[in-house]
Amino acid sequence: MPAVGMVFVVRKLQLATLLVLTCLWLPGNLAKAQETPENLVLVTLDGVRWQEVFGGVDLALIEDKRFTSEPEILKKKYWHEQEILRRKQLFPFLWSVIESHGVLIGDRNRGSRIDVSNDWWFSYPGYNEILTGRADPAIDSNDKLWNPNVTFLETLNGMEEFNGRVLAFGSWDVFPYIINTERSGLPVNAGFAIATPAQTERTEWLNEVSAEAPSLWSTVRADFLTNGYATEALQSQTPRVVYIAFGETDDFAHDGSYDRYVDAAYRTDQMLAKLWNWLQATPSYRDRTTLIITTDHGRGHTPEDWTSHASPLDAARQMTGSDPDGIPGSNEIWLAAIGPHIRTTGLVKGHWKQSQIAATALASLQLEPAQLMPQADKAIAEILQ
Repeated sequence: MPAVGMVFVVRKLQLATLLVLTCLWLPGNLAKAQETPENLVLVTLDGVRWQEVFGGVDLALIEDKRFTSEPEILKKKYWHEQEILRRKQLFPFLWSVIESHGVLIGDRNRGSRIDVSNDWWFSYPGYNEILTGRADPAIDSNDKLWNPNVTFLETLNGMEEFNGRVLAFGSWDVFPYIINTERSGLPVNAGFAIATPAQTERTEWLNEVSAEAPSLWSTVRADFLTNGYATEALQSQTPRVVYIAFGETDDFAHDGSYDRYVDAAYRTDQMLAKLWNWLQATPSYRDRTTLIITTDHGRGHTPEDWTSHASPLDAARQMTGSDPDGIPGSNEIWLAAIGPHIRTTGLVKGHWKQSQIAATALASLQLEPAQLMPQADKAIAEILQ
């Protein structure tokens, strides 16, 4: 072939290659090539103390006959002289997987603090603060009142890419009001509600068990039912955002049953381990899902007050002769997180607020919290990457 002809062919091939590369890297194709949808699972454990999370079981409460019916059994299962082993026996998932591959906040003995910022230090105000990113002084009871504030769940559900793919499950029957299903239209399976329609055989089984299982409390169902509905929905509906609110721990504590409180906390940790293993084994969720775990309030430090929680404002309102300072420790909470946009530094030192959780959840989805929820507190930047 003549040299001129050879040059023409080479240039033609170069132009063709450039055209192909240009088409591949057009903005639309670039976005498509890089599209890796982010997911979020937020879990709350009602009224679990940071003392157990970071220190394991409390020997004083184990040996107090008022709170533990079979102390030797509890000690055999959970007690160890060394704190790092004791806490791992109670929360093996938190202190193996999350400590190694995520972050924890709330060990006040080591300079890590997170507190509620609402004035009441009990459940509805706490959940409102977690989900909306700000404390509302008007949320001052646990009554079944429609929440006037918009949660980040509702905000996400209003976005095209999340619409119909945000779900919530709770053991406490007040969650439909906290998330305001009347306004938000979000599906919330909570309390003693069943799944309608029952789309899978397992959901049918859960509905049957829910109807037949004995009720320990009038407003809170067993956590295994909440977990069952949530995990079945994850498997059958592939939502992008799921909120799971467990409740047994707080109610067993209010009952003064430390052994059942501890067992419930351990069972929840096991549920979280199975959930995380499933997420990591499922292609649509693996390495694309953030798990955030926290609590709505703390509770007392001592055997005399660990069963309860109250702020000074709440104690003054109750007028029952309780301490005018409330119950110290009720405002002290904790947080754990793991995921593709969460740092892997274990315990993080500093001081944060419960109101920062909503923005942190949004940021973990690679969204701009300030644009979506300008009224919310800022995200916890120290745990994000």
